[in-house]
Amino acid sequence: MSFSVTKEAAQWYKDEMGLEAGDHVRFFVKLYGGIKTAHPSYFLGVEVAQEGEIAIKEEVEGITFYFNKEDAWLLDDYDLKIEMGQEETVFQFSEKQ
Repeated sequence: MSFSVTKEAAQWYKDEMGLEAGDHVRFFVKLYGGIKTAHPSYFLGVEVAQEGEIAIKEEVEGITFYFNKEDAWLLDDYDLKIEMGQEETVFQFSEKQ
């Protein structure tokens, strides 16, 4: 289970969501609609929040990006890298070797 956020992607979140150093961004599993994942019918939601038991996190540009324990299963067999695309962030899931 690997989770990373590039500096450029973190800056995009700061700009788009009005984040400041010390803020937390939670990624959570949704059944319908949202950011596509490597799991069919499961999507990611994103919110500014600091709640629950953090299972995996990455701190970049002063922002903590994380998954709670209840949603960390999504990365059991995959690594996730969040990076910048042309105009917004791109979520790259890759199967663990």
